[in-house]
Order: sequence, then C-alpha cells, then structure tokens
Amino acid sequence: MTVYGYTRVSTQQQVAEGESLEVQQRQVRGYCMMQGLEDPEVFTEAGVSGSVPLASRPQGRVLSGLLRKGDVVVAAKLDRMFRDAADALNTIKLFKKQGISLDVIDFGGDVINNPNAKMMMQLLAVFAESERDRISERVSTTKADQRARGKYLGGKVPFGFAVDAEGLLVRDDEQQQIVAHVLDLKAQGISYRKTICSVQQKFAYSIALNTVMKICNAN
Repeated sequence: MTVYGYTRVSTQQQVAEGESLEVQQRQVRGYCMMQGLEDPEVFTEAGVSGSVPLASRPQGRVLSGLLRKGDVVVAAKLDRMFRDAADALNTIKLFKKQGISLDVIDFGGDVINNPNAKMMMQLLAVFAESERDRISERVSTTKADQRARGKYLGGKVPFGFAVDAEGLLVRDDEQQQIVAHVLDLKAQGISYRKTICSVQQKFAYSIALNTVMKICNAN
C-alpha cells in the first residue's frame, strides 16, 4: 500500500480565499500521522482549475498513473480534488473498482466505502460545480463592466494609445500624430516602406512595418 496526498489551488482560489498549498500539505500529513498511515507522497497542483478533470491535470495525470490496488489518496477538501460533479462520480467509481481508497479530511476520512459520506460527497460535488459556474459568471460580468467603463483588459496596447494609472485606455498624443501622418501617406498611395522612412525623418521614431500595416488596415 502506498499513500498519496493531493493538494491544489487555482489562481482565483488563492486570491479569493488565501488557501495555501502549504496549509493543505500540513493537513494531509497530519491526517496520515493520526490515522497511522505512512508519510504520503504529496502531489501539488498549483494554478490549475478544478474544472479540469483530475486525470487531465499535470500532477493528477501522474498520480492516476501510479495508483494501484490498496493505495490511499488523501485530500484536505472535496473541492481540492473536484469541481466537476461528473468527474467526482466517475473517479469515485473508478477508485472503488480498482480497490483504491479516497480519504477526504473534511468528510472524516474514507468516502468510497462509507455510504453516508459518499452520498454527501456526491451532493457537494454538484454544489461545487455550481459554485464554479457562479465564479465564472462573476468574472465575465466584472470584465464586461470594466470594458464598459473603458478599462483595459490586457494584451498588447494598440499603437496610438496608452494605459493610464486607473487602468483606462487613453490616447497617446505623440503616437496619434504618427497615426495621422501614416494615414495621410496612405491616402496619397505612398508605400509602406516609404511611410516608415517618412515617420523616421519627421518624428525621429522607428516604426515597425507590421505597426504601419495595422494602422492602415484598421482605418
């Protein structure tokens, strides 16, 4: 028999709850000590969403490949293992078939061979999935609100603009002059290469070919 621990946090979870990997690891090792189990080999999943099936996560995949009959997997909380109800139920069924134990500390231990714990776990897996959907919806709503207020949401800042201290996308006056000059040359039928030379001479600014093309194609 080999004992494995599994810990996980997503980036959102760390920020929202401050639940650290170190805390989970201490809980897992402490539980194993109290239960007379050997010190576990702990698999740590950092920055991976619980919506990803256990066997599809980097560390979860390795763990799944190592498990053999009689092994024990220990997790601090249900949602560290699963945020998807179907994944939870399928994994429980697979573990039971393979003779693998799954101990979830906040459920009091073995959740595969304890009927009451198994039923509660199935219910909470559904609730965990629902909560994940609500978190995703809140993130989408927040981004939509930021977009409506002119907040810059990331990526390369378009030429001619800058991001101010409040995170708003604002016009860069110097670059806007270059944009106007490029568009003026475009209207005259001037080639991209000559436009680059003209910008260099007039503004002492080395503009890239793809930037000139983007300006012209966007207007």
